[in-house]
Amino acid sequence: MNIPIDKLNKAFESRIRLGIMSVLMVNDTVDFARMKELLQTTDGNLASHVAALEKEEFVKVTKQFVGKKPNTSFRATKLGRKAFSDHIDALEKLLKSAR
Repeated sequence: MNIPIDKLNKAFESRIRLGIMSVLMVNDTVDFARMKELLQTTDGNLASHVAALEKEEFVKVTKQFVGKKPNTSFRATKLGRKAFSDHIDALEKLLKSAR
């Protein structure tokens, strides 16, 4: 039996990256504080995983000021949405093939 493990995307192997993309697939944008709260992670951990996804062009980071406070928000790019959907499809096929 051929198990399609080669179709899994290494960019999503980390649970934090998997969480980031999961959140962004169901939200247009999410700010840094909310993402940190949802994933129960540290500032540095979140920032490094977002940077890795941004490098792959899966996530777009926007920095702006809201009033006088800095605000960082994230959104999944079209490429990121496609890559994540393909990754989830590969996971589903892997699970089905393991039966």
